[in-house]
Amino acid sequence: MPPSEDLESRGAKNRGGSYTSSSVIEDSETQWTSWLVPMFVVANVAVFVVAMYINNCPKENSRAQGKCVAGFLGRFSFQPLKENPLFGPSSKTLEKLGALEWKKVVSKHQGWRLVTCIWLHAGVIHLLVNMLSLVLIGIRLEQQFGFVRIGVIYLLSGFGGSVLSSLFIQNSISVGASGALFGLLGAMLSELITNWSMYTNRAAALLTLLVIVAVNLTVGILPRVNNFAHIGGFVTGFFLGFILMPRPQFGWIEGRNLPADVRVKSKYKAYQYVCWLVSLVLLIAGFTVGLVMLYKGKNGSEHCHWCHYLSCVPTSSWKCDETQF
Repeated sequence: MPPSEDLESRGAKNRGGSYTSSSVIEDSETQWTSWLVPMFVVANVAVFVVAMYINNCPKENSRAQGKCVAGFLGRFSFQPLKENPLFGPSSKTLEKLGALEWKKVVSKHQGWRLVTCIWLHAGVIHLLVNMLSLVLIGIRLEQQFGFVRIGVIYLLSGFGGSVLSSLFIQNSISVGASGALFGLLGAMLSELITNWSMYTNRAAALLTLLVIVAVNLTVGILPRVNNFAHIGGFVTGFFLGFILMPRPQFGWIEGRNLPADVRVKSKYKAYQYVCWLVSLVLLIAGFTVGLVMLYKGKNGSEHCHWCHYLSCVPTSSWKCDETQF
């Protein structure tokens, strides 16, 4: 693992891969090798394969919804499309393997479901979309900030998405890594803000990132999409980005090579310290309030009567009480 000084001394690398003229501080700059994100991908794929093996559609399917899809796969064949249009296992199988279900978390004290649900996927399409997003976003972030910080952001964001989901979605199960992925997007946004002066083309980068987030959150109002996981993961990752991703200012980096009696700049700017402290307080408060409300059996919709529209807008063509992902 490279020392933190090597990581921070890379300077201001923009999203397009170019450096500002003042960003090259040391010739020995190196990037981290990304291995954790690929391991996350392998783990998610392995869990899906296990889920399909346990599902065993030819044996368990009642045929009430039709025949198994891709029957040539044997016990790995998919549930009928009327039951699961994403080419995956049944809700019963997902529930058995650890899908997020409010009643089991609260009444049966199965809090582990808040974590296990982020490793499950509703189908091949769901898995491919999430893993492609993870590769495109996660590998670059891990190369810049290392596996520890990105791993913490990914896991805590997934957990944060699960907590918010449990408070608002209490009549169906939920699975998927979308909350963790949105956490990485949130961290990218706060990292851009807290290191604002180090970026070139920062306005364009900010606008692009905001558009990507807005489009994905808008898609979240469609049925079967758990937008509360997206929102909870994004907010968690946003706060964690301020806590884990600030970069030292250039004056401090250059000052390390000056004589000991020469006064150098503070490692971080004042606003970075403020953002760090505020984010830490809000993150701890958010998790505390969320978990207390959850284990007291509170329904978030009772305190926010319009919030359910953030995840699904019911119409004559679809319902909103189906499996969420």
